[in-house]
Amino acid sequence: MSPLQRVTVLGATGSIGRSTLDVLARHPQRYEVFALSGFSRLADLEALCLLHRPSYAVTADAGSARLLQDALQSAGLATQVLFGNEGLCEVAAHPQADTVMAAIVGSAGLAPTLAAVTAGKRILLANKEALVMSGALFMQAVRNSGSVLLPIDSEHNAIFQCLPGDYARGLEQIGIRRILLTASGGPFRETPLSELPAVTPEQACAHPNWSMGRKISVDSASMMNKGLELIEACWLFNARPSQIEVVIHPQSVIHSLVDYVDGSVLAQLGNPDMRTPIAQALAWPERIDSGVAALDLFKVARLDFQPPDEQRFPCLGLARQVAEAGSSAPAMLNAANEIAVASFLEKRIRFTDIPLLIDEVLNREQIQPVESLEDVMAADQRARTAAERWLKQYAH
Repeated sequence: MSPLQRVTVLGATGSIGRSTLDVLARHPQRYEVFALSGFSRLADLEALCLLHRPSYAVTADAGSARLLQDALQSAGLATQVLFGNEGLCEVAAHPQADTVMAAIVGSAGLAPTLAAVTAGKRILLANKEALVMSGALFMQAVRNSGSVLLPIDSEHNAIFQCLPGDYARGLEQIGIRRILLTASGGPFRETPLSELPAVTPEQACAHPNWSMGRKISVDSASMMNKGLELIEACWLFNARPSQIEVVIHPQSVIHSLVDYVDGSVLAQLGNPDMRTPIAQALAWPERIDSGVAALDLFKVARLDFQPPDEQRFPCLGLARQVAEAGSSAPAMLNAANEIAVASFLEKRIRFTDIPLLIDEVLNREQIQPVESLEDVMAADQRARTAAERWLKQYAH
């Protein structure tokens, strides 16, 4: 029997956070919820605290922290409520936390995830932006601290399951020809190009296979999500961008594949449910029940594949260029994309303006070396400023 593991869930009120808590609740003999964070959904965070009774909770600011603290005390809970980035970093690096689910969306997840890494925690990485922004620094921190880094994105988790344990030596050294990163193609895979400028945020968020938050749903619709995953895969698996091929697979049953030089291609299959990679990473190297139904191949019946159309999905091409460029380019790409997606969701720009804004930022801002977290955040801020400048000129 494994010892009881204390788990901090950063981003507990989001889809990944809730799926994590569902898996944890299935195994009370193995896991205990240590801390929960939720910035914008105070009522949801309160309900989760009442259910899971964590030692700590983290909210956005002092005002919301006081409200939550009063509510939990009235309910007889001893949960201590912290707030802000400092609170996130505290629960991520807390000596009593064993495992940290890093599921805060966007650049806001970088500092607490790095805090958990520096403290040597077991990291379940669902926040791809943290690794995209600070790749070399992040991986060096993992090596320095001895932290265990396990990918949660279904595609990266699938690749992890298909690779030998010594993949950090380099793909050529272990007989791997390429990584095949699968993508559903999102809701606009077959939409006529002429109709894309008029698509709405509601349409972009209606993913055919996965239930996700609004930001990541838009990223999936533009395939920027896959571009960020390509950059992340390079860091996770010590791969060059040229060794990673994106494959459209509409059924989302094969989550990714690894092509070996002897002609073998290993794939990980499963129903499109994030509880599978979460359970795999939580228990690794063991296996536990995730609550996900067995895959019915007869019901699936067919598996389709096609190459991505970069005219339809220009964000994918932009991300590949950035992966090749390195240095501050990934941080700038991520920042510009966050501004673009937020503007699209606010209906300030069209869906097809998202890559235009990102491309403009990348062309205007000089790529600079990244040697510290301060360099990363400076690149992030420069890109955000440039993106806002573009919006003032061109937003509808």
